[in-house]
Order: sequence, then structure tokens, then C-alpha cells
Amino acid sequence: MNTLLDLQKKLLPDLVEVMGVRYRILRYIRLMQPIGRRTLASNLNMSERVLRGEVTFLKEQGLVTFQASGMLLTEDGERLLGQLEAVMKDVFNTSTMEEELQVKLGVEEVHVVPGNSDSYPWVKKELGRACVSVMKRRLQPSDNIIAVTGGTSIAAVAEMLVPDSDLKKSMFVPARGGLGEQVENQANTICATMARKAMGSYRLLHVPDQLSKEAYDSLISEPSIQAILRLIHSATMVIHGIGDARTMAERRNTPDDVMKKLEQERALAEAFGYYFNGDGKIIHKVLTIGLQLEDLQNIPAIIAVAGGASKAEAIEAYMKTGPSQVLVTDEGAAEALLAKV
Repeated sequence: MNTLLDLQKKLLPDLVEVMGVRYRILRYIRLMQPIGRRTLASNLNMSERVLRGEVTFLKEQGLVTFQASGMLLTEDGERLLGQLEAVMKDVFNTSTMEEELQVKLGVEEVHVVPGNSDSYPWVKKELGRACVSVMKRRLQPSDNIIAVTGGTSIAAVAEMLVPDSDLKKSMFVPARGGLGEQVENQANTICATMARKAMGSYRLLHVPDQLSKEAYDSLISEPSIQAILRLIHSATMVIHGIGDARTMAERRNTPDDVMKKLEQERALAEAFGYYFNGDGKIIHKVLTIGLQLEDLQNIPAIIAVAGGASKAEAIEAYMKTGPSQVLVTDEGAAEALLAKV
């Protein structure tokens, strides 16, 4: 298959290019259906005239249907898109990227989805869909407890979940308290959304993400908090994001003295309340209730989800210390990571 694709790229480059364009159109329709032609053209940076010709062809092939509410994939379209995904990894060279990133980052498994979520926010849905696929493969035979953090990438994972017989037996728990950000991006909300979409069960942790020592000591002794913490520490899977250090510090309304420390010591990444510099060294830790970095050592499946070229430094910094076995990212981040010497 790789040999054939290499020959096609040399002898029929237009064929491969057209296939890539139509693949992207089908992918976007699947993510956003039903969707109108104008919206689709805008999000794919295509003229409406060019797009009209492409979707007309896809309709004639029985892959897309037009309705008053917008375009949708047919069953044949869904089936073809599934078959195309493995082939397009070679066309877009994402398979090679995945292999190179596994070596560079020292991670067991890497999944790269096409696109750059910095430029196209809908790529986060592709990250979410890829993560769901990994989740299903990495479930334990029984008694799954899935801990999730907050953030837009993990919210996209929740959005892409659908009812599943295996996930239905899972319990979802937040890995930590609330960050004080938008409700839809908080761990509690994401946890409840995942459970609802997967038809599983859930428990919530009603505490702030950042605490004073006095508040921490008081809350940690509460029986209800201890009960949910026992569940969280028994997690069989963790799904988490990787944040840019400065962005996360600002979202936490971090005191000026700590912000100065993070800048002086060149913090690049944040995960689980820990800030990491470019060497993967922990330079600051927020006092939080929930999973700590040392708790992750005994968890069978840890999946990191982060994309966008702007996250490349943060991903690399975290992966030098973080115990995640799987990274789900996008082309934007992958290309930026591999471009670094």
C-alpha cells in the first residue's frame, strides 16, 4: 500500500491531492452534521464555488445527502470514511509522525489527527474522537473507574462519546476539583457529560482546584471527600490535558510572586496542578485535592490529549516527567515537536 501511494504521489499528484480534499470534507461533515455549504466552505477555507462541485460529486457517489437542515453523511459515507482513515495516515504522513514522536517523547503510543487545532477549533473534535477510540481499547475487563481532568480538549472527548456497552459499565470521576473556569470546561461537568453520553455512572468532587493549607486540611478530613478520593485513587484510567504554564497560571489568578517564579524558572507546561520547565523538572505545585503525580504510577492507562502548534513546548516538557502512556495530538503540534532539534 505504501509503495502504491508513493507511486501515485509521483505520477498522479493531483489524484492524491483531490482525495485529501474530499477526505477532509467528509471528515468535517461527520463532525458537524447537519452543516450548510457556506459554513462548511468557511471552516475549510474553500470557495463556495469549488465546494459546490465537490459536495455534488460526493452526493452523486451516495456518500452525502442534502437536507433542509444541511448536509449529512450517508451510511456509505460513514463506512468509506472509516476505511479511508488508515490510508490517509500514509497520505498525510501521520503514521511516520506517530512513530517518530514515540521515539522522541519516549511514549508507548501516539495518535496524530490531521489539522492544527490552533487554526481550526473543530480539530479538537477529531482529538476527542481519537481519544474515545483509545479509551475503548484500553478498558479493563471489568470495574473501570475513569478519572478526567478539565479543559477544552477533554471537553471535546466528552462531546464525542456515544453509548457503548463496555463504557456503560464504567464509573466516571473528576481527577481534581474545579478550576473556577467556564462550567462546561470543569472536570465535574466533563465527568457528568461523559457518564451521560456513555450511559455510565459518575461521582463528583465539590471542592475548589486551588486551596490554602488551612482549607486543604479541613476539607481532606471530611468523610464525603474521603469517600470520593478513594474512588479517584482507584482509577483504572486517567484522561488529562496538558496546559501552557502561563495560560494556566493566569486562569488560576496565581499570585504575583508565584508568577514571577514561574517566569524566572521558565515554566512551560502544567498538568495535575504541577508546573514543569523545559527539562521536565517540577518547579511549582498547586495545593489541590485529587490525583497527584505520584498517584499515576499505579494506574494502568493514562491518556494525554493536547493539540495545536502552540502546545508543542508544553507537551515535550510534560512528557519528560509525566507517566502518560498514550498521547493524542494533532499535525500542528506534531510538526512543531519534530521540527525542534
